[in-house]
Amino acid sequence: MLKLILGGKETEGESSFEVLNPFDGSVVEEIASAGAAQIDEAISLAEKARERVAGLTRGERATILKNVSEALIKNREDLTLVLAREVGKTLKEARAEVERAATTFTFAAEEAKRLGGDVIPFDAVAGGISRRGYSLKVPIGTVLAITPFNFPLNLAAHKIAPAMAAGNPFILKPASVTPIGDVMLGRIIIEAGFPPEAVSVLPGPGSSVGLRLVRDQRPRMVTFTGSVEVGKDIARESGFKKIAMELGSNSAVVVTDSADLEFATKRIVQGAFALAGQVCISVQRVLVHQDVFDETVKTVTAIASALSVGDQLDEKTGMGPMISERDAERVGQWIDEARAAGAEVRTGGTRQGSLFAPTVITGVPRDAKIWKEEAFGPVVCINSYRTFDEAIDAVNDSRYGLQAGVFTNSVDEAFKSVEHLDVGGVIINDVPTYRVDQMPYGGVKDSGMGREGLRYAIEEMTEEKLVCFNFWRP
Repeated sequence: MLKLILGGKETEGESSFEVLNPFDGSVVEEIASAGAAQIDEAISLAEKARERVAGLTRGERATILKNVSEALIKNREDLTLVLAREVGKTLKEARAEVERAATTFTFAAEEAKRLGGDVIPFDAVAGGISRRGYSLKVPIGTVLAITPFNFPLNLAAHKIAPAMAAGNPFILKPASVTPIGDVMLGRIIIEAGFPPEAVSVLPGPGSSVGLRLVRDQRPRMVTFTGSVEVGKDIARESGFKKIAMELGSNSAVVVTDSADLEFATKRIVQGAFALAGQVCISVQRVLVHQDVFDETVKTVTAIASALSVGDQLDEKTGMGPMISERDAERVGQWIDEARAAGAEVRTGGTRQGSLFAPTVITGVPRDAKIWKEEAFGPVVCINSYRTFDEAIDAVNDSRYGLQAGVFTNSVDEAFKSVEHLDVGGVIINDVPTYRVDQMPYGGVKDSGMGREGLRYAIEEMTEEKLVCFNFWRP
């Protein structure tokens, strides 16, 4: 049985649960689940470690973070296999995640060395002529990180690495279905030299472990990636602490009549079916100009139909299973609802257990769940539009607003997209699934609040302290 990490020490939980391979339901590992007393102890140890962690110099923090990055690469193959087995990622996708996580820690190491404040121009007002001062970025305190199943390693890195760079202890509550890689990450961080008492990884149900952590008033920040419903629960229960949330989307793409269709269609398929569509910025809705609609649909359908679906541990597999058969059933129900309302399934729409065929649907009503909600599955909806304003309105007609992509060779359309799309990120001539780990990442509306990306997350995890000197004496 895999133990949890409590203040730097591996220990058994008050109970345990099994982590299953989503492809065949086989047991990957039995893992310890944290109990109430252990949760309380983890928070107490983190609070005691605050001064020690804050006392690490920026250079020391950077060295530790760099050590973590190097250890991730050293353990790449073991982590790749774990991620493939517990998440259902293809081996190629799992390797890419490990490499991205290593890069995320490298960026954090670089940002740790640059962490500073500002010089304040007190003499800009008459009463400040004799005063000089500056601001400091100081650690916020214990950071509680709650992560989802789809990128367990790299999304944990996006919360833990900036917390460490800012000089904060952390407690990680990983997704119950994918906690193994995160426990391995906790071990690596301790071995890299971070104060052990400042490191806890507590697997277990969100309804017990997560809720108890969130309700405790000692942690000063909660950083969460997951569903809108859980995010709202966290906001209600967290009390007086800072919150950063990335809550998902139903990301849209606009393909104009001036777009490079060969490139656009290839990227749409990649963006729609990576990790079986279980990506917050997965391509879900596509608006295509009526003059290039038929060609776009034909090409996307052909590429999607050719994807190989199966065992994620086979190097030849192009797309693995969804995280569970229940989620695959839900996607199937949403597709059936859209089909009954007049949509046409061009390819896919079928499943075998947790394996769901890559699906392309056209003519989808805008009130269908598969169009307006977050599908989080391997399905892309393609509708036509007449005018660019109509396409912009259709993209914005959503309670979500994470990222959107626009394929166009018109400078006017590109800048109009930037000005009028109500999203956190506008990606010109690529899909909204594009993300690099140092960019500001986050959304508006029901897609969340705050930004990830190392420099931006570090700012969220620090407080501003003002220093003012008065050099005049009466």
